[in-house]
Amino acid sequence: MAEAGRASPSTTRAGAFPFGALLGGLTSLVSTVAIGRVWTACDIGVGAAANPLTLLFLAPLIWIATAIPLGVLYGVVGGRHRRAALAAGLLLTVCCTWFLVTWLGVLDSYPDPVCPGNVPSWWPDFIPT
Repeated sequence: MAEAGRASPSTTRAGAFPFGALLGGLTSLVSTVAIGRVWTACDIGVGAAANPLTLLFLAPLIWIATAIPLGVLYGVVGGRHRRAALAAGLLLTVCCTWFLVTWLGVLDSYPDPVCPGNVPSWWPDFIPT
């Protein structure tokens, strides 16, 4: 019989998919909204319809690319330490979001007539780009 405080391995694997899907969806949503706002503030893009369609295409790719590692993380660590798995998942979500926004949102190769260095004025100074 299993101990009262511990999850069985099958329970952990079953909970890994919703955990990865939830935090992967959060990463995808926050990243695409932030990238869209950076592009709008810095006037990046070719037309009114091009940027939203690009972000609409990227959103499911970001979701899948982050949901799988988060699900694996929860499946591996969550069986013994659920709080550690949640903390590591949230940290990975924040790191992935920062990476995606600075990699896809702040384009170094794009001319910057509106935003110096393609960093919008509302971007906090303590977060590096």
